[in-house]
Amino acid sequence: MKKAPAYVLTVLLAGLALVLGAPAAAAHGGPIKLEVTGDGADNVNVLVTYKKDGHPVTEIVAATLKATSADGRSFGPVPLRSAPEGQNLYHSAEPLPSGEWRVTVTATEPSKAKKTVRVKAGVVAATPAVEALPAPDQTSQATAPARNGAAAATTAGDDDGATGSPLKIGVIVLAALAAVAAWIVFARRHTRAGAGH
Repeated sequence: MKKAPAYVLTVLLAGLALVLGAPAAAAHGGPIKLEVTGDGADNVNVLVTYKKDGHPVTEIVAATLKATSADGRSFGPVPLRSAPEGQNLYHSAEPLPSGEWRVTVTATEPSKAKKTVRVKAGVVAATPAVEALPAPDQTSQATAPARNGAAAATTAGDDDGATGSPLKIGVIVLAALAAVAAWIVFARRHTRAGAGH
């Protein structure tokens, strides 16, 4: 009879491993999405995620960048290189010349994808020294709604379902902890009942 709690615990842990491991394994593969933006200077950032769930692509991405300026100049194609800032972040291997560009990024591996955006490249101007901020009572009440609106827009734009996965994992972990706690209570009662005989 003492083997029953061990079997129950084994089944619970195996189930937990399957539940937590299956979504991660199923998420990889399939079509990818390219998010292309200028970096504010003379390069282009490309963030590569899976279309289905937004998870980062951890495989090596083979992609090129090609650009055409408003005045007819062309740039590329140049390969994208993995950036040190992130696992699924890529940069152009060569800096983009100054000007406004229509940039097209084409990926061939791990799946095909293409994205075209407008980017402005140029030298970043030095920022002036930061002036002393006014005291809180001197700030204009008119700027508060603008700040709140910007915060709301950012929050609304960030909700691509990314919070769903941690929430699901949290619920699963809590359920597993509750099951382990119930098992411990059951094992203690069983041990006490066996000692009383």
